[in-house]
Amino acid sequence: MSLVAIVGRPNVGKSTLFNRLVGERKAIVDSTAGTTRDRHYGKTDWNGREFSVIDTGGYTVNSDDIFEDEIRRQVLLAIDEADLILFLVEVTTGITDLDDMMADILRRTSKKVLLVCNKVDNNDQIYSSHEFYSLGLGTPFCISSMSGSGTGDLMDAILEQLPEETRFEEEENLPRITIVGRPNVGKSSLTNALLGTERNIVTSMAGTTRDSIHTRYNKYGMDFYLVDTAGLRKKNKDMEDLEFYSVMRSIRAIESSDVCILMLDAQQGLEQQDLNIHNLVVRNRKGCVIVVNKWDLIEKSSNTMKEWTEYLKKRLAPFNDIPIIFTSVLNKQRILDVLQTAIRVYQSRKRRIATSELNEYLLPLIENYPPPATKGKYIRIKYVTQLPTPTPQFAFFVNLPQYIKEPYRRFLENNLREHWDFSGVPLQIYFRQK
Repeated sequence: MSLVAIVGRPNVGKSTLFNRLVGERKAIVDSTAGTTRDRHYGKTDWNGREFSVIDTGGYTVNSDDIFEDEIRRQVLLAIDEADLILFLVEVTTGITDLDDMMADILRRTSKKVLLVCNKVDNNDQIYSSHEFYSLGLGTPFCISSMSGSGTGDLMDAILEQLPEETRFEEEENLPRITIVGRPNVGKSSLTNALLGTERNIVTSMAGTTRDSIHTRYNKYGMDFYLVDTAGLRKKNKDMEDLEFYSVMRSIRAIESSDVCILMLDAQQGLEQQDLNIHNLVVRNRKGCVIVVNKWDLIEKSSNTMKEWTEYLKKRLAPFNDIPIIFTSVLNKQRILDVLQTAIRVYQSRKRRIATSELNEYLLPLIENYPPPATKGKYIRIKYVTQLPTPTPQFAFFVNLPQYIKEPYRRFLENNLREHWDFSGVPLQIYFRQK
C-alpha cells in the first residue's frame, strides 16, 4: 500500500490535515508547538483507492524542545519511507526560514512532493499563496484542513502522483497486541527493539510518547499489529490537556486490542498504578502478558526470578494466571519470547472447545469433587458448554445455581485453565438453572 507523508515546520496544521484525510481524530491536535513527536500512521481511501498517511512532528532547529533532534530524525525517516510527500506551509505567516530549510531538503530528494498551503479560508488569501512559488516545488494547493476546503482536489492530486498498485490488499483480521504501562518503563524501546528500527522516539523523560502508535509486524512467521501507547500515570489536578488526551488514547488502544503486554520496571517493582492498568485490562477481558523490564539492573541470586514471580502473582490475585517474562530491552534479552507468548495468549483467547470435549473432561471431575451441599440440598451440575462469545465464557447448567460458592467457581476455573492452557486469558463462568 502506498504511503503519503505530511511534513512541515511546527504548528502549520499537519495533524489537523492528517485527521481530515483519515476521517477520524487519530492524532492529537493542540496549539502547543511540538505536540506531535512520533510518526503516526493512518489509512484512508479516495475514489476506491486506499493508501496510508504518515503524520510527523514539526521540523525545527535551535528551539527549546529537548526532543528537537529526535523529531527531526523522525521527519527524515518518514520522507525515506513515503512514496509521496505533502509539504505543508501556512498562508498567514508566509515563507519562514524553517520553510526554506525544509524546501531545500525536499528539492534534493527523489520523492514526489506536493506543496500544500494551509489555512486558506478566503479568496484574498489565495492571492497571498503565490509567494510560495519561490520555494521551487511547483503550484501550491490551497486548502483549509480545519474546514476541509480544497482537500478534495488535493486527494485527486495525491492519487495522480501515487504509483499504481500492483494488487489490492484485503483487510486482514490481524491480532492487535498493545504495549501498556506507566511512563518510562521501556514501552517505546521494546517496540523499536522488536521492529529493528527507531519507530518511536525514546528518551529518559517520562511522557515522551503521546499518541498510540500502530505498526504492522511481519517477521518469524508472526503477523500482527503492534501498538505502543503513552504511559498511564496516576490522575492529578495538574494533568495538562495533552497528557489527558494521551491517556484517553491509551485506554482506547487497550479497549480495541486483543492482548496487552503490561510492562513493569524491575527497579520500581509493582506499584498501585500497575495494578490499576492490570485491572483495566481484565475489565475489558483482554489477554495479558507481564514483562518485567530492566532485569539487568537487579542484583540476582539463584531464586530471584522465582521470588519475583510469587510476589507478582500474590499482588495480582485473583487473576494471576498470567505469563511473566523478565527482560532487558536494552540488551535485547528474551524480547522474542515476549511476542511468542503474546501470540500464544491470543490463540488461547480465540480458542473454541467442543461441548462434548468439555463434558468428557469436566463431568467426571465434578462427580469426584462435587459442590458442597448447602442447607441439606445437593447441587448437581448436569453439563457445561462454551458460549458463542468473542472471549472464553462458559455456562454450567445446575439444579441449584444460587448455592454455588466462590471457592468452587475458582476450582472449576483453575481446571479449565490448566487443561486447555488459558494462561493470560480472563475467563467468565456462569451457573444457570437447568
